[in-house]
Amino acid sequence: MLKFLYNTVIGRCILKIATTKTIANIYAFYMNSKLSTIKIKKFIKKNNINIDEYQEKKYLSFNDFFIRELKPGKRVIENGLISVCDSRLTVYKIDENSKFTIKNSIYTIEELIGENREYKYALVFRLCVDNYHHYVFPDNGKIVRTKRINGILHTVQPIALKKYKVFHENTREITFLDCDNLGDVCYIEVGAMMIGKIVNLDKKEFAKGEEKGHFEFGGSTVILLINKDIEIASKIIQNSENEIETNIKLGQNIGKI
Repeated sequence: MLKFLYNTVIGRCILKIATTKTIANIYAFYMNSKLSTIKIKKFIKKNNINIDEYQEKKYLSFNDFFIRELKPGKRVIENGLISVCDSRLTVYKIDENSKFTIKNSIYTIEELIGENREYKYALVFRLCVDNYHHYVFPDNGKIVRTKRINGILHTVQPIALKKYKVFHENTREITFLDCDNLGDVCYIEVGAMMIGKIVNLDKKEFAKGEEKGHFEFGGSTVILLINKDIEIASKIIQNSENEIETNIKLGQNIGKI
């Protein structure tokens, strides 16, 4: 379906409608209905989800299942720099002109967050539909301010990243953090195709590994912009240089601060 939407003339015409918030809201209404529970068993099987990791409950809708909670102890918050979610990770060095390149698209910090600020690294965590869709804070600290940039809703799959500046065009929630060890961090949640909602908890201060929020149905992306010198694990750097994503789990160590 994505190949049809992004690689054909007819598909790109449909895409203009499919990426709107209205379509996402209509689909979200269905995914929050009891009728959508019929999709759960097939989804678990198709995506090889280890349901034993999650708390047992009777789900009232597909979305109720999608935002399912882990059993205690299924994710461990390790020392050092951690992954903020289950995802596929790539890391980019931001140059002196505040630019970095993803899938042949050049991004600037101003395009990404709507203002010109200095950062050294962009950590892109892409969540797929089979991932646990909650995300956490990377450090202890406090929230300085938040903002929202309304946009459209492309998929965050690589097929779209090659053709569109997805992280500039898509709806984004942006939180500026003052962290104890990481310093100035910009935390961005990127909406994606058929994402009904980005849900962030109301917090002023936070602890490392504490939940920040979750995505409702769909795969999506979290981006961390960091302005401190960090040391990312060599395997992740090597993979990123070759445009290969590294599979990681929430709380897993990915480098040194």
